[in-house]
Amino acid sequence: MNTIFKNIKGDRALWAVVALLALFSFLPVYSASSNLAYLYGDGGTLKFLVRHGSHLFLGFVIIYAVHRMPYRYFRGLSLIMLPIVLLFLAYTLAQGTTIGGANASRWMRIPFVGIKFQTSTLASVVLMIYVARYLSKIKEKTITFKETLVPLWLPVFLVVGLILPANFSTTAIIFSMVLMLCFLGGYPIKYLAMVVGSGIVGLALFIMVGRAIPGPIQVKIQTWESRVSNYWNEDEKENKKENYQIDRSKIAIASGGIVGVGAGKSKMKTLLPQSSSDFIYAIIVEEYGLVGGLFLLFLYLLLLFRIVIVAHKADTIFGKLLAIGVGLPIVFQALINMAVAVELFPVTGQTLPLISSGGTSIWMTCLAIGVVLSVSKKREELLEKQEKEEIQKENEENPLNVLSEAL
Repeated sequence: MNTIFKNIKGDRALWAVVALLALFSFLPVYSASSNLAYLYGDGGTLKFLVRHGSHLFLGFVIIYAVHRMPYRYFRGLSLIMLPIVLLFLAYTLAQGTTIGGANASRWMRIPFVGIKFQTSTLASVVLMIYVARYLSKIKEKTITFKETLVPLWLPVFLVVGLILPANFSTTAIIFSMVLMLCFLGGYPIKYLAMVVGSGIVGLALFIMVGRAIPGPIQVKIQTWESRVSNYWNEDEKENKKENYQIDRSKIAIASGGIVGVGAGKSKMKTLLPQSSSDFIYAIIVEEYGLVGGLFLLFLYLLLLFRIVIVAHKADTIFGKLLAIGVGLPIVFQALINMAVAVELFPVTGQTLPLISSGGTSIWMTCLAIGVVLSVSKKREELLEKQEKEEIQKENEENPLNVLSEAL
């Protein structure tokens, strides 16, 4: 154990924030999963808590392993992993899984292991690393849209195009984060406007074609439209049934008050679907009140602050873009999850990073955090090397040391 702690490098504050989020998650997950234990299986709530703990344990193993790697290795790994990720996404989409008649092809089962993982979350991390690599490569060059169309935007549109039929919210987040990273990387705004326009046109064509062809995609599009319609027209009588989730979420939040009803005492966890994942923030506010909700928000903002600090101190352009590219989507997803719970945003199905139950979400978040810590570790190593060189120089210039060596 001491050996492990000695080998933990990188931003200590970032490590602390991630550990706090992970520790905080146990009580809400234990409480919110009680309805899942009642509905789906034997073993009680403890089974879900142990599962969550095992997911977090493996997640921290991923953080430790990834942060030990020099971040420059991720340049080449992104080139190798991007085609593999595209194959995973294509295979996942080709499965044709449906839930309630809608396209729900989000998970891929690993053969011989039996583990399922959501391919879009892996694709998101790999794509952001790839975009950071490419932007750092062309940083000092004159950028033209034609030259970047194939090496930059073709992979982006392939990834989001393969995710879109099953998961619009994830597609929108990935596309937004890529645009943000390109903006920070100095990509011309006029070209970004062209990309946004192309994306809107592509989405409109997809919706038009999807609505015209009966099948799972048509049902999925109707679900998107229903969620947006419910968000803007919540007072209409016919929408009340479809507003079930958000109504229960608001009741849970209103019940929490300032300090909450107490840990494990939520009443809405048995009535609110996805109480341990998509809507866990509502359960947290109900049990821990405004104080608990603001504390969790503070932790995510502190996480954002440390990511920005790591990016600012990075020794290369690639390091700066890499830290922002894989780190910012974590906080962005958390803010969206919270916004959905308080009805500032339509229902998206996004989990709360490091808090919600679910293996893939936790593992890919930990992968991204490991990459950010790898960037900060490099800065530490450079400072340590510089400090050693200064001490050595001082010793060589000190007359007493010269005399002692002569004697």
